[in-house]
Amino acid sequence: MHWLLPAILSLLGPCCPQASGAPPYDSVLTVPNGGPWGSWGQMQFCPSGYAKGFELKVQPYQGFWLFGDDTALNGIRLLCTDGTVVESSVGCWGNWTEAQVCSSNKLVSFSLRVERWQYLSDNTAVNNVRFTCSNGTQLEGWGLAGGHYGPWSGNCTSGAICGLQTKVQQPQRKWDNTALNDMRVFCCQ
Repeated sequence: MHWLLPAILSLLGPCCPQASGAPPYDSVLTVPNGGPWGSWGQMQFCPSGYAKGFELKVQPYQGFWLFGDDTALNGIRLLCTDGTVVESSVGCWGNWTEAQVCSSNKLVSFSLRVERWQYLSDNTAVNNVRFTCSNGTQLEGWGLAGGHYGPWSGNCTSGAICGLQTKVQQPQRKWDNTALNDMRVFCCQ
């Protein structure tokens, strides 16, 4: 009889689709232009409240490809209204930039600046990010200028961004490194 319970539960599906200990979120915002390399890190959430700002981990331009491998954007941190800082996967190159903060205290959408695959050239994937605040103000990160901004994600329909998950390529030894390739964010009420 004990064998029936797991079978019934598997038919019903998971009761809690979010990560263990994660606050309930209403929606997931994505963009279509993320890079193809890497794997998704853990979902990370503000313990309470929303994301009011962000910081970026950026590797400066390294020069011509034969002399230096560029990765551009390596990480994104959300600054939460409760004073905490959360981040998902982060690449190992670069330094954290100065914070960008909304006067309205709520981030509600984002857009990624991505360099498309470069045949026989140095690939960087995500170079920068921008966010929209709940009052309509746009904040652009201190990333690099490679690539182009893609479309904006949808907006949080209620509440604001409360968490993120990043897709990062691990170091490739002597091969071309790209670090941060994509991001998705979570909206909470």
